[in-house]
Amino acid sequence: MKKLIAIFKNKDIRDRILFTLGIVLIFRIGASISVPGVTISQDAMDTTDVLALMNLMGGGALQNFSLFALGVSPYITSSIIIQLLSMDVLPVLTDLSKQGQSGRKKIEMATRYLTLLLGAVQAYGITVTMENSDSITLADSSFWGHMEIAIFLIAGSMLVMWMADQITTKGIGNGISMIIFIGIVAALPMQIYSAFEYFFATTLPTGDQGLILNGAVQMILYILAYLLIILFVAFVEKSVRKIPVQHSNKGGALNAKVNNTSFLPIKINSAGVIPVIFASSLLMAPAVIVSFAVEETNATINNILNIFSTSALVEMPWFNGETWYMPWGLIIYIVLTFAFSFFYSNLTINPERLSDDFQKNGSYIPGIRPGNETRRYISKVLNRITFIGATALTLIAALPIVLTLAGVVPSSLALGGTGMIIIVGVALETMKQIDGLLASNEHADVI
Repeated sequence: MKKLIAIFKNKDIRDRILFTLGIVLIFRIGASISVPGVTISQDAMDTTDVLALMNLMGGGALQNFSLFALGVSPYITSSIIIQLLSMDVLPVLTDLSKQGQSGRKKIEMATRYLTLLLGAVQAYGITVTMENSDSITLADSSFWGHMEIAIFLIAGSMLVMWMADQITTKGIGNGISMIIFIGIVAALPMQIYSAFEYFFATTLPTGDQGLILNGAVQMILYILAYLLIILFVAFVEKSVRKIPVQHSNKGGALNAKVNNTSFLPIKINSAGVIPVIFASSLLMAPAVIVSFAVEETNATINNILNIFSTSALVEMPWFNGETWYMPWGLIIYIVLTFAFSFFYSNLTINPERLSDDFQKNGSYIPGIRPGNETRRYISKVLNRITFIGATALTLIAALPIVLTLAGVVPSSLALGGTGMIIIVGVALETMKQIDGLLASNEHADVI
């Protein structure tokens, strides 16, 4: 309560919060305005494997096929591509990443140009995909009609990106994350209402006290499970392995103080939600390609696509002419998420670069020799920590799929997943920023 009072007493933080809320309001209004010339079907999001991730990255705007339907998805994809190319893959970008502030500005400009290009491809692809799946109907289905809609979507995406930049600069939290966060949070009340309908729709009209009590117990358990998952995700996101670091270029009493307080923090889930996005994007690719190439799919194509669908069970031949079902899409999803967790963690925390930085700064890990031995030690610790983080991330991401395939709850009520990781991560980072602003203002008042 004291922190809440301190936040609203602080003019700078209060203005930042109000500015962020204003941008969020504009985003939500834009997310409810559909693109002109498009009629949306009631089951527009039933094709969840292809469109759910895009809807999530767009803050829920794709469900209405709104002007902000693309959201920040093209920018996120561009950022990931540029970041990967900067990791000693493309020498030009690698050199720019080492040039400080001026290099970062050039990389950011390259990211924006790539965002524009990917946004154009994505806008056309989403329009064709949703049209072929009968999710939307276009007033003008000609090539130029598609181009007109793509222009609307690209313009909306660039506006959303500008609003996200404004939140980052003048508001609270990271703008890109905040846009996604708001879209997910906005959908939570409807999910709770859907759960209420699911547990009480058939029991309330009957007036049977036993059935109503049973539905109430199920609803309470559902909410408790939701809270437990949030606590688990928060625990994983806040878990850190601290490697002690000493500095040989300082002496005396100051050195002892620094040695006690200095450490290299490695998060258990240092890759964040990126592995889930990578895995989902790869699984989406076959369906998107087929939607471009084929207007109507047959049974053979559908069976092949089901292999890459996390919500489908693939029929497999068995002995004596019998069949059994295998969740190949879920298995591939789990393997990809696990593998990308290791891949992206090693890109984010580069043991070789850290080892070089330690040597340049006169720092070392107690009991570990500088150079290759330090690099091997950091790599070993990172891989061990990442194994735990990858397991937790895969469990959280796969939980809603498993619950749906097992028939425990419908897909609309499934718990966990990418959205939960984003909500908890953004909330924790935002609170950390607010604490930092409060601490800096208190320090300024003391001075």
